[in-house]
Amino acid sequence: MNRDIMEGNWTEFKGKVQQQWGKLTDDDLERIMGKKDELVGKVQERHGIAKDQAEREVDDFIARM
Repeated sequence: MNRDIMEGNWTEFKGKVQQQWGKLTDDDLERIMGKKDELVGKVQERHGIAKDQAEREVDDFIARM
């Protein structure tokens, strides 16, 4: 899935994103609005992981969608 598709279908993916990373809040998801960089940053922040690990997790998630 490319970035445009993720942003365009964000309402569909919000639930799946929240299932994957349960510490993200509804406000976080509203701010992210399908932007990969924002998602990586929030995953890193909320889950206390390194940026490269957050990027890998987000990339793997997007590849599965």
